Amino acid sequence: MEESPAEVLVLGIGNLLWADDGFGVRAVEAFNDAYAATAGVQVLDGGTQGLNLLHALLDRSVVVFDAIDFGLAPGTLKVLRGREVPAWAGTKMSLHQSSFQEMLAIAQLQGRFPARLTLIGVQPERLSDFGGSLSASVRAQVPAAVGLAAEELAAWGYLAQRRATPAERLNDRALEIGSYESSRPTEEQACRIGDARFLSIRQAVGNSAAQRTR
Repeated sequence: MEESPAEVLVLGIGNLLWADDGFGVRAVEAFNDAYAATAGVQVLDGGTQGLNLLHALLDRSVVVFDAIDFGLAPGTLKVLRGREVPAWAGTKMSLHQSSFQEMLAIAQLQGRFPARLTLIGVQPERLSDFGGSLSASVRAQVPAAVGLAAEELAAWGYLAQRRATPAERLNDRALEIGSYESSRPTEEQACRIGDARFLSIRQAVGNSAAQRTR
């Protein structure tokens, strides 16, 4: 990944394939759709790139969107800043969060921790729906999260301007939420918590073994 001269990074991380874990990506997409790129600001869909994003964080101010298990009501937004941010990684709700914490730790060891760091997190409602989309409670918070990011940038001296023309996509058009939802198989066509055939076989084997030990 080439380093950018931008001073500020607006980053979304998450996995679109695991329902609410895709919040960070959907939020950064919505931010990009709503606001034109301001001089000095880069907007990036970080997906699940993990440590590959390290150089994008170093020596910059960062706003990051992510789904975080705060133990709150589903859809609750929470903002953490600065040294508060590493604390949430202890939940390790997903692999990309562990990687994000590792990036912060490496940046700190190198003396290149983000100059300013703000996490805009949402409490997920559903994560185990493989191939699913955002739950209603989480999806409803995307506009509010985008607004919080714009306010944070303004506080840092970067005024986000509302777009007058359509945005260039941050990722492949097939990942756009409408395309994603219309093209994915239904729950009847594909088991979203695992292969139903395998699970049925495993259950049958388990039941058989239990009967033999009685």
